[in-house]
Amino acid sequence: MNQTDLANIPSLTYANLSEALSKQRFPAGTLYVVATPIGNICDISLRALHLLTIADVVACEDTRNTAQLMSRYGLHKPLIAAHQHNEHEVALKIIKRLQAGERVALVSDAGTPAVSDPGAKIVDLVLQAGLAVTPLPGASAAMSALSASGLLHQEFYFIGFLPAKASQRETQLQSLLAVCATMIFYEAPHRILDTTQALLNVFGAQRQIVFARELSKLFEEIHRCRLGEAMAWLQADTHREKGEYVVLLEGAALGADADQVEAERVLTILLAECSVKQAATLAAQITGQKKNALYQLALSLQATSTD
Repeated sequence: MNQTDLANIPSLTYANLSEALSKQRFPAGTLYVVATPIGNICDISLRALHLLTIADVVACEDTRNTAQLMSRYGLHKPLIAAHQHNEHEVALKIIKRLQAGERVALVSDAGTPAVSDPGAKIVDLVLQAGLAVTPLPGASAAMSALSASGLLHQEFYFIGFLPAKASQRETQLQSLLAVCATMIFYEAPHRILDTTQALLNVFGAQRQIVFARELSKLFEEIHRCRLGEAMAWLQADTHREKGEYVVLLEGAALGADADQVEAERVLTILLAECSVKQAATLAAQITGQKKNALYQLALSLQATSTD
């Protein structure tokens, strides 16, 4: 649809929304990937609601959660459980339904399916079978948090959930040291302190971090600070260890390489306890980099921290 087409569409009102929806195309034999609210029940698109009313079946991460969501909109449809343990099996069933001309909606418990949620394998197998897949865009925790973060990198790198084991988590974080894009993580409340400490250990105190908690819900909270201040903020209120998190981390400075990022991390830690000269000397021993260059970098970091 081009701008001319858009200009010819009359303004939508509650009175003519039904007519506008009736003119939308929802071909049969198609898998519809449907975004659902991440918290606020009103954050669902009109297309999504209409599709859910005409779908033959809804494939969902948890049938109990989806049944409750559908009932809030006055909808009742056959549900198929489609979670991480049965995606291949369910995909084959969905393919048969699509080949029979049914419309199948795919949803997750919240947000956009297949983004750190089940669904990607189902979509892949449906496409391999030569069948149509249509996304119905809507709520996304990652995009919502990014839009309100104020972090200025033009690029972002979606990581999702980090490994639960500390050693595996540190290995992955170390591999991200030189990433210049804003990094986006998901985290559960019971792991938010451990993950934040791990981020501090690897990236140092100066990087900006954004915590987006309970997005779109009653107790939504979005907070930006330096990594060195993050643990104190989290521990200042016990409620902050509740609710699902999106965590955004400022990327490395453009042009920075892994050695420079590592030097900044080591110096940041040392400057909390040592003079600039001592920090540069110890950092040189730790990193193998030249002491004079580290001394100048330490002066720069110290100036930044006192701004």
